Order: sequence, then structure tokens, then C-alpha cells
Amino acid sequence: MSCTLRSATRDDVPTILACIRALADYERLTHECVATEEQLARTLFPADGGAPAAHCVLAYVGDAPAGFALYFFNYSTFLARPGLYLEDLFVRPEFRGRGVGKTLLLHLAQLANARGCGRMEWSVLDWNQPAIDFYESLGARRMKEWQICRLTGDALSRYA
Repeated sequence: MSCTLRSATRDDVPTILACIRALADYERLTHECVATEEQLARTLFPADGGAPAAHCVLAYVGDAPAGFALYFFNYSTFLARPGLYLEDLFVRPEFRGRGVGKTLLLHLAQLANARGCGRMEWSVLDWNQPAIDFYESLGARRMKEWQICRLTGDALSRYA
């Protein structure tokens, strides 16, 4: 079964949000998913023509949305080069095992190379063994010595 990719447009915001909500459900984090179509449209497709906060690629099998990858560019001071950070990769359950995730991930690796990125990074939940196995099968190395730190909600707001 072939998979086609395309960059998301403003008209795809409902599809993007549906994928985000499905990912939140899979990751058991629906209580943290507060994104709205309006917020996504404003940050991914700014009306003022400004730079988007992130980019999205949609995967289709036939006419059906099969998954998505949402990413942004960051910067490595050690490498003095940009990097690509994969925020979310999700394939709908009915399309898993058909190469959709691999197609999305390899597309982003090619994009990172074309943009001169020194690395591509993402996070994976420690209990998500199928994803860990998939990433490692492609040559990804888990950075077990690094821990994610996060300020959010009230902890972040107190510095406003």
C-alpha cells in the first residue's frame, strides 16, 4: 500500500487536530490536550505572513489521512548548526505496520539533511516499546543520560 505525503495547509487544521487528539488518547494524555483549531491555525499558518511556530506533514493512504508529523527547527550551539525537532509523529492504528511512520520519519531526515541540520531529535515515552523498537531499527540512539525539564501552567505563568 503506497503512502503519499504533503505539507499541511490551513484547510488541514481539522485533520491535524484530529491526529493530535488521537495521539493524546494513545499516549494517555487527553487531559493535557487543550489545542483548538483556532490556536493551531494561528500558530501553524499565521495570517500576518509571519514565520510559523512549527510545520506539519500529512500522510495519506489513498484519500484517507493515515498520520502526521509535526516538527520545528532548533539550534545546536555545540554543532553551530540548526536541528530538526520532531514534536509529534502519529499513525492511525488501522495504517500501522504499512510503512507510513517510516515514510514520514525518513522524509523529515531528508529535509533535515537538505537544510544542513546537524541532528534530528524527538522524545518517546519510556513505556512505548513498539515506537522505541521502530526508532532503534532505523538507527536512532536513545539519549538515556538526558532528562526532559519542563515549565508549564502556573510554574511558567509566575514568570510572566
